[in-house]
Amino acid sequence: MRFALIAAFFLTACSNAAAPAPASADLVPRPAPAAHEETAIFAGGCFWCVEADFDKVPGVLSTTSGYIGGHVPNPTYRQVTGKSTGHAEAVEIVYDPDKVSYAQLLDHFWRTIDPTTRDRQFCASGSPYRTAIFATDDAQLKAARASLSALEKSKPFPEPIVTQIVLAGPFYVAEDYHQDYYKKNSVRYTYYRLSCGRDARVKQLWGK
Repeated sequence: MRFALIAAFFLTACSNAAAPAPASADLVPRPAPAAHEETAIFAGGCFWCVEADFDKVPGVLSTTSGYIGGHVPNPTYRQVTGKSTGHAEAVEIVYDPDKVSYAQLLDHFWRTIDPTTRDRQFCASGSPYRTAIFATDDAQLKAARASLSALEKSKPFPEPIVTQIVLAGPFYVAEDYHQDYYKKNSVRYTYYRLSCGRDARVKQLWGK
């Protein structure tokens, strides 16, 4: 019984992080891209996991968790996870295009998510946890659609891909306790990710 209660606590971690919520989400400064840097925005379920996945990519300079795709200005975490604002948890990625291309980031994104589930990723459910590519300009939009088209022909699984591809609207930075959560709370994060079966499902879909 005790183990079950502990497991339940960790399994709800991303959607019920036990920390105070500021009045507005847009309180944490994030690095502004320099002239030779570019930005990409991806939603892949719990933003803790998306940050952790992209921080490993050579050429990625910074990752920032936040909210995008909704209709309420400056949403808080509680509002977003309450599923009333329309936002998705997402990560803004600043990268060096001389070291990693947008096409390579797209390829990495696809292979770190389950693109076959709508409004859900692993144990996180609801529209805030949908998968989406938020293109920052028309060139990214075209590249993302081309990536999807190629993937639909080559994917190793039979289910259709339901990931959204849209132009990005305002991106609101999430509260400070969400930034680099996998580093600040490594034990809780590791248990959450393992218990949700994220890596197991990704391996099942994509292989090694």
